[in-house]
This record gives sequence, C-alpha cells and structure tokens, in this order.
Amino acid sequence: MSGWVGWQDINAKRLSWLEESMDDERVTNPDDMLDAWRHPLVRDLGWLCLTPDLLRMPCPGRPGLDELGLSKGGWRDYLNRLEAAPEVLEDWVADAMNARLGHYHERLWQFLLESSPNTRLLAHNLPVMRERRTLGELDIVYRQAGCRQPIHLEVAIKFYLGLVEGPGEDTDQARWVGPGCADSLAGKRSHLYHHQLPLIDTPEARLAVNEFTGEMPGALNGTDHDEIKVWQRMAMPGVLFYPWQSEPGQVSLPSPHEATAEHMRGHWLTWHDWPAFRAGLAAGTRGAWLHKPHWLAPPLPEQLRPLKEVDAYLTTRFSTGAAPLPLVLKDENGGWQRLFVVGDDWPRRLPLPPAPVAFTR
Repeated sequence: MSGWVGWQDINAKRLSWLEESMDDERVTNPDDMLDAWRHPLVRDLGWLCLTPDLLRMPCPGRPGLDELGLSKGGWRDYLNRLEAAPEVLEDWVADAMNARLGHYHERLWQFLLESSPNTRLLAHNLPVMRERRTLGELDIVYRQAGCRQPIHLEVAIKFYLGLVEGPGEDTDQARWVGPGCADSLAGKRSHLYHHQLPLIDTPEARLAVNEFTGEMPGALNGTDHDEIKVWQRMAMPGVLFYPWQSEPGQVSLPSPHEATAEHMRGHWLTWHDWPAFRAGLAAGTRGAWLHKPHWLAPPLPEQLRPLKEVDAYLTTRFSTGAAPLPLVLKDENGGWQRLFVVGDDWPRRLPLPPAPVAFTR
C-alpha cells in the first residue's frame, strides 16, 4: 500500500498546518517572531518550526507543532531551553556547518524530531539496496509517541525565483527556478513525488525500515495480518521570490500550482533595478547579505548594516558579474523582507521541465 494513501482522508480535512498548530497565534512571517533568541542555530531551528511548506502535495505535509508536541506556546519553551544550553544542538549539526544547505537543513530536522516531546528519530539517510544496487535513500524515519506506525519523512529546503515569461502557463512550476538556474520547482516536485516518495513502496525499503522499528519482518511488508503501514510526510519549507514590479501596472506573477496560501514570499530584482527599489525603502531601513548554510533565520537586528554599506557591497560584488545574492532588510517598524539581487543578464539559462511521468502510485 502506498505510504500516503491511508492519510488522504485525514489530509483532505486538515486546515493549514499553521492554523491547527498555532491556535490563536497567526504567523504571517516567521522572520518576525525570532528576535527573542540570539543563538544562530536556535534561531534557525525556530525558523524551521514555524515556516510553512511551499507546496501542498497529495502526500501530507510537514509535521506541525501539534504533532511535535510544541503547540500552545510549547515551541517557545523548547527554544528557550536550547538557548540556555545549546551544546547538544551545536554538536548535532557540527558536521554540517560548512556543508551544502540541504545537509544542514536535514540535520536540523533530525535534531528536531529527536528532541521534541512527541517524536523520536529512528533512522536518517537510510539506504535502500537491491542486491548491490542503491535504489535511493530515505531521508528520515521517525515515530510519534504512543504510535506504532513509523513515518517516512522526505525533506527539502528551496529558494526559487519566479519568471514572468517562461515555460508553460503563468502558474507552471517550471517558471520557478533556483538562483543558480540548475533546478526548478517543477523538477524538484517531480523528483520527490515520482522517485523519493515511492521508494517506501518497495520491499527493500520496508525491510530497511524494519531494522529500526523492532517489528516482525512481515509486519511492514504486508505479509502479516496485523500490517503496520509506513506513513509518509513531505516537508519543503523555503521562500518563493516574486519579480519586483518597478512600474505600476506591470504584469504580476501568480503563485505556482499547488503553492500553499501561507508560503513565505520575497522579491527578486536585477542589479540595474536596485537603485529604484532602494529609493522606495523607508528611512532607517537596514540590511544584510546571507551566507550558506544560514539562509534560514535572518541575522540579529544589531548585525544589520546601514543601506550605504549594503550599496557598497553590492556595487563591488556586481561589478565582477557575481552570482545572485540573498538579502534581508528590516525597517524601523520591525518588519522583515527578503530579496534576491541578480545580475542584469540573469537568467543565462533555464533548466528543462521534467519529463512527463505516468502516475504509478
């Protein structure tokens, strides 16, 4: 049985994970809720707790605060404890501090599921082998407290820039591309849905999961009368950057197909458009440029720089035709906004849309 089929009815009845997790606390921008914590890893973990998925796919989405045991303000207490004693978190992610963003993101998820009150990590980066051939790997396997079913969680963190002109209709996911133009939202969605998630349907994956659950071999592969289903979830937080409109009346870009209503948003603009954009910023606005892997939570307010320093850095950077740069800005009223500034010739190429795949699940 497909890993997510048993949850389809549940998923259809669910409100957004923020609505059911935060109760009366409505989050419009997780960046605005993290100033109480100073440790950068704790801030990144808080951002991960609060940030919605980019897409609502047929597979259930990310674990919400209720499932983690962190609803009704519990997430604040959890972050406060880590702020007071961050050593365990520091040790957990130490090997990912200079790694790619995706690896750092995975390590944060592993820690969150191991240390939250209602969940326990069973395995991560679990290889699925057929004879001597690797079929793939399962990002995370965990279990809720008091629940027999293991849960397979695939995770990805993505930052995509939308194109007014590009492949397909204006809501096509292929119009949303990474800053390096190496991948697209359409390609990532296709890979997750048609390759990563179906791995759990293979006997080899069920046997691999079985080693970490303590169940009898038949319980996870359907040969036991009391079958234990492996549930699935897909977590894909991140930011969608919409093209900045320099002139009133310009054609705006709608959200891509399957985008969640509450997904995080930013804007992207070319270096040529930066002066016009900057002219519209409120007096006292400050900013900072981000460095991987710390693309999650924004820097502390006191680490932000005056706009004249941001100007100088951008001028130096783009005089040599540098890669796109993520920025965060904060105005005097405390509101955050996210930007990507790109070269005037961006994008130089576009990733091909994914090939059509027959539905097999």
